[in-house]
Amino acid sequence: MYGGKLMFGQHDDQQTHSSVDDSAMVTNSSDPVVADTVATQSSEPVLTTPEPETLEHHDTDGLLEIKQQALSQLSPLVSHLDQSPEERFKTLMMMIQASDNQSLIKTAYETASQISDEKQKAQALLDIVNEINYFTHPKQ
Repeated sequence: MYGGKLMFGQHDDQQTHSSVDDSAMVTNSSDPVVADTVATQSSEPVLTTPEPETLEHHDTDGLLEIKQQALSQLSPLVSHLDQSPEERFKTLMMMIQASDNQSLIKTAYETASQISDEKQKAQALLDIVNEINYFTHPKQ
């Protein structure tokens, strides 16, 4: 209480009961003992993040296998998707980059040639050239 008012602006004679836990209102206390007491009384579970070395040991082989299977099944079906040439080009580029499947370059090039917007077409053709450079650049 401070000057006839409670800390949150309620008068003494107008105190009401609320469903909010009083300890939840004191989370910004500058008193370390109060803050610690509030923290230890909390009914909220404490979530911890796994250590980085734990995250590195996750088995991703199963996910990579599924990804490769999905990409191989998607490849012959891309033409059945209801997509604009711009969207189809992006899909093809994603597939090329995700699987290093250079056999899709020709289809991506043909799709890029169908793009009507000159700016988007130019970017698509540049992307094709970059992918070809990637595949033809000697690996060291």
